[in-house]
Amino acid sequence: MNAQFDLHGQVAVITGAAGLLGIRHCEALASAGAHVVAVDLNGQACQDLVAALSANHGGEHLAIEANLTDPDAVKRMRTQVLDRFRRVDVLVNNAAINDKVETPHVSSQVMRFEDYPVSTFRDVLDVSVTSAFLCCQQLAPAMAEQRSGSIINIASTYALVGPDQRLYQRADGTQAFFKSAAYPTAKAAMLGLTRFLAAYYGPHQVRANSLTPGGVENGQDETFVRRYSERTPLGRMGTPHDYQGALLFLASNASCYMTGANLVVDGGYTAW
Repeated sequence: MNAQFDLHGQVAVITGAAGLLGIRHCEALASAGAHVVAVDLNGQACQDLVAALSANHGGEHLAIEANLTDPDAVKRMRTQVLDRFRRVDVLVNNAAINDKVETPHVSSQVMRFEDYPVSTFRDVLDVSVTSAFLCCQQLAPAMAEQRSGSIINIASTYALVGPDQRLYQRADGTQAFFKSAAYPTAKAAMLGLTRFLAAYYGPHQVRANSLTPGGVENGQDETFVRRYSERTPLGRMGTPHDYQGALLFLASNASCYMTGANLVVDGGYTAW
């Protein structure tokens, strides 16, 4: 069975690679033998990540700084990947904007649905959804030509259920933060894009699936972590490492007859 998860010789492109989960996605695929292409707006962070991957896992990796909402930048990214490696086998659309409860400068008034800026709503959809659309548009044809490939779109539990705003209340009952409509809307759109890609590229033996992670503990308020954990059957928030096995499964031949699906890894959060 180990051979089913082997990615030696394959090329994996990960967007949003410098983020909390993006780094772990890169580590998981590099540890399985893939050549990792780390793509992010933060070019220096990508360079540092690629150096760490080479030191810890060996292999040849590539860092690319790119604004993935810009069609020309995505075309240049595609050229860089194919010029270096001549192929692409895995695409992980992980880039996103997520308004977070741990962001201290965001007021509850600004985050209220009635006051949420339309410009921010558009930015969230652009980074989360348009970037995935553009990356697939540029890289999926290369997969189709070689008649193999795996596209993984990173969704969220908020693509499946609405945000429980009670999680974001202070201990005294006042509202510290409202989860906006933008992030759930963007992540739900990723599920629709996944199903389209699966149907469109299936005849070319290119698979497309979504990975839906649950909330990740990352310095949030103690009250929030406790409430989230109590609402989750496994009794805790996720860690950045909890999704690596699922990502490798979707990227590899272990899931070779799986496409158009959504793999939920959320500690049971959406089970009740």
